[in-house]
Amino acid sequence: MTASLRLVLAQADFCVGDIAGNTARIIDLARTARVEHGAHAVVFPELAVTGYPPEDLLFRPGLHRRVRSALDAIAAAEPDIHVVLGYPERDGANTYNSAAVFHGGRQVANYRKQRLPNYSVFDEKRYFEPGTAATIIELGGVRVGLSICEDIWAPQTAVQAASAGAELICNLNASPYHMGKAVERTNAVTAAAHAAGLPVVYVNTVGGQDELIFDGGSFALDARGVVTALAPSFVEDLLVVDVERTADGLVPRGALATTPDADAAVYQALVLGIRDYVRKNRFKGCVLGLSGGIDSALTLALAVDALGAECVTAVSMPSRYTADMSIDDAREEAARLGCAFHVVPIEGPVKAFGEVLTPLLGGDADGVTAQNIQARSRGVILMAQSNATGNIVLATGNKSEMAVGYATLYGDMAGGFAPLKDIPKTLVYRLSRWRNRIAEVIPPRVIERPPTAELAPDQKDSDSLPPYEILDPILERYIEQDMTPREIAEHGFDIEVVRRVAQMVDRNEYKRRQAAPGVRISKRAFGRDRRFPITSRYDEQQPSS
Repeated sequence: MTASLRLVLAQADFCVGDIAGNTARIIDLARTARVEHGAHAVVFPELAVTGYPPEDLLFRPGLHRRVRSALDAIAAAEPDIHVVLGYPERDGANTYNSAAVFHGGRQVANYRKQRLPNYSVFDEKRYFEPGTAATIIELGGVRVGLSICEDIWAPQTAVQAASAGAELICNLNASPYHMGKAVERTNAVTAAAHAAGLPVVYVNTVGGQDELIFDGGSFALDARGVVTALAPSFVEDLLVVDVERTADGLVPRGALATTPDADAAVYQALVLGIRDYVRKNRFKGCVLGLSGGIDSALTLALAVDALGAECVTAVSMPSRYTADMSIDDAREEAARLGCAFHVVPIEGPVKAFGEVLTPLLGGDADGVTAQNIQARSRGVILMAQSNATGNIVLATGNKSEMAVGYATLYGDMAGGFAPLKDIPKTLVYRLSRWRNRIAEVIPPRVIERPPTAELAPDQKDSDSLPPYEILDPILERYIEQDMTPREIAEHGFDIEVVRRVAQMVDRNEYKRRQAAPGVRISKRAFGRDRRFPITSRYDEQQPSS
């Protein structure tokens, strides 16, 4: 058996809008594929030139002029290798999500994406017109059919390519991560391979873009659906795939990376999300409030793993209600991770706010008002450090708290990025234990101690919320599965508890709309995934008429 075709799948991290930087990266990787790997062709992901998703940048005429110049530069730079890449194609009044093929200093083929996703985090029909035709190119004696991302989820598109004479399908992707997505992808591509009777090579982008994480995991599989090459997840990689002619047809082969388990994948997604958000937005580093609780402890570990200890600052901001062990645990966490640590008591600012507000409130602030003044004093301190240093503030709240509004607007919600925004509390515990198996960076007492906001005497989360092992399954069904309270109760939950939780979720939409963006790891994250009106009188509790 001899290799008929050598492909390099360029699983690279591109920055949205950085057309010059992305172009330079494409040219450099194409050269590496040719010189170091002897490739016939290098394949880049969907919309590699602009990064994905470019969103309303696609409405800017200047973007399309820059894209055209970029394509000319790519064609001229590496004429001796086929370069296959995704780009937004402007044709008259229409824009297409397209793949171009360059060789010999010119564009030799073009394909327009046919299936435009318009669900979940995708809204491609806002920007693109669909293509209609297959595109077949010859690479190293192999007839290759091109497709882009969603096309491969519809077996008919693969069958269309096979009918047009393809022997192999090459699919360009910007497929975002959520838990379980790798298995979903493999199943979808296997169905397409079976339907067309063809092997498939699948290249995916990698990196963080606002809420979205692209996990890479590029792969190849044969016509039976057996994975024969696999790139690592959450890192850049050049996956070399040799396509061999055998008695049974074409078989693509390459290295097989190990797939991370579920908790490892989520942790790596969070690390990648922090790293790319901070670096792509040109912050020097990050600062966060370190309370001695588990949420901030996990956030600190993630930040140090993402950026390095030298780029992370932790601040403990105790009040009269803060236990000594909280300060001690925070100090210990920072020491174990090697980052800068400061203690800034908030009693002075809280007292000053009380004096200022007494005439307005007709007396001393108490109850929730007093608790929120504490949280907002901490927010002011962290934002001041951010302004003075160029560090972004990482908010430390989790999905369970964001769902039910157990957070202070402009207080502990203050920040530019919220890594745990889509992480329910029970998963926070799992990830903390997972990280400690690598090295014990979170003191065991932090994990074992009952969670508390420490804004009032002897306060515990359970004073205001159901236990998280009950709350989180209810939230998952209500938020991610759109089940009604009665349907949720049928799974063994107390109907009054479910109704109370649903009411908390519904009435706190205004808070979530103002929250910092955060990493998406579920199928239904707060943000671009879930678009409920703030002002609404719809009541899920009312029976249908």
